[in-house]
Amino acid sequence: MAIRRPWLAVAVSALALMAAIPQGARAGDADREIDALVAAVGASDCEFQRNGRWHAPAAAQKHLQRKLAHARRQGREGTAEEFIELVASRSSLTGRAYRVRCGDGGEVPSAQWFESELQRLRAADSSQPGG
Repeated sequence: MAIRRPWLAVAVSALALMAAIPQGARAGDADREIDALVAAVGASDCEFQRNGRWHAPAAAQKHLQRKLAHARRQGREGTAEEFIELVASRSSLTGRAYRVRCGDGGEVPSAQWFESELQRLRAADSSQPGG
């Protein structure tokens, strides 16, 4: 019997594969990516703006570590994308968007910076053996 909707077969296969991967493994991958994103802020030469004030990379990393620890205590574990959206992109107190400034590159919303960094991390992981 021919498959009339090949996209449906692909979707069902993807769901079956996701179900076969232990939840802990998926959560571990997300935690690893999130921790790498937080570390990337500290290792960068970029300044991080919170509520109108610019902060050095180490201070930005420390702030995000505190916010992340709080989110994890609240049981708000999630993907790296959710971390970017819920933790790394805006102040939870004022709602103001964070911004990042790297060298002469101008300011960008922190969500954009983190999304680019996540893509870079994933590309590096996929180029590694077993990645």
